Amino acid sequence: MKVRMMFASLLMGWSGMSVAQDKPADTVIIKVGEGSKIIVAIKDKKDLETLKSYNFQTLMDDLITKLEQKDTTSAQKPATDYLREPEETVTETHVVDEDDNNHDDWDDENWTVIKNKKDRHSKRTYSSFNFDIGTNNYLSDGKFPDQDNALYTVKPWGSWYVAANSVQRTRIVNKFFVEWGLGVSWYNFKFQNEQTQITKDDNSVLFMLDTRDADFKKSKLTATYVNASIVPMLDFGSNRRKPSVFDGHNSDSFRIGVGPYAGYRIDSYSKQKFEENGDERKPRDHDNFYLNNFRYGMRVQLGFDDVDLFFNYDMNELFIENKGPKLNAFSFGVTF
Repeated sequence: MKVRMMFASLLMGWSGMSVAQDKPADTVIIKVGEGSKIIVAIKDKKDLETLKSYNFQTLMDDLITKLEQKDTTSAQKPATDYLREPEETVTETHVVDEDDNNHDDWDDENWTVIKNKKDRHSKRTYSSFNFDIGTNNYLSDGKFPDQDNALYTVKPWGSWYVAANSVQRTRIVNKFFVEWGLGVSWYNFKFQNEQTQITKDDNSVLFMLDTRDADFKKSKLTATYVNASIVPMLDFGSNRRKPSVFDGHNSDSFRIGVGPYAGYRIDSYSKQKFEENGDERKPRDHDNFYLNNFRYGMRVQLGFDDVDLFFNYDMNELFIENKGPKLNAFSFGVTF
């Protein structure tokens, strides 16, 4: 009986709720064990809201400690000390570019999408790495050299054009973009006549028939350039990145663009392949062959989904003026 009275007295003191003599309080009796009780008396209904915020674990720990010490004095702590700390609401945020279309798997209840203007501005430019693969040829006064049966006539199949480019794509406004990049490209002019031999003297480049007694398999001229290009594009799709089969971003857009490019020759060589006296030989001669060090021209791109078609036309001649035939090189193929 003494323990029960002590339990009730302590609880009343710590909760800061006294029972007025002139107005009966609502009481709740909680049985503890075989013979003990906890009595909670509520005088003001408003105190129920406060009671909801109590940390009863801390309250009961202090209460049991006092009972064990047989301390029946009133609690010295203010009742507010037993209120729980407000729970922190953790919101997982994700700062995104409003142009990012790849967020279908986000849970709207757990994510707060912040369309940050500064972040959008910093992501107006996207990078990609692309390859050009196609064929190359040249025109002489608007005609193909094979119409005159010239020795520098090339085979359309086997004269491969290859380029590797790092491309930056910058959105200017709405559907208008600029693709600007740097890359390396290779012209491979594979001559129609496998017996063609390319040499030079002090005045010009020479295309001659190789008169050696051999079984000729191949003859070609290769030129390597580093290039820079700027191609304005109209893209009617929703993806702001340059489409590529390697980046994992799907695109169903139609796009078209035309722009200039320029290149600087870093290597050139001729190569033959033939069998002589039963031995296969592949002589290679690195020389400039009076090729122009610079090339410049216009590029056309036309694309859909992840692949573009390209067409490059060199506006300057392949060889230095009066040092070789008047030839303007061009290439076309696919970009991916």
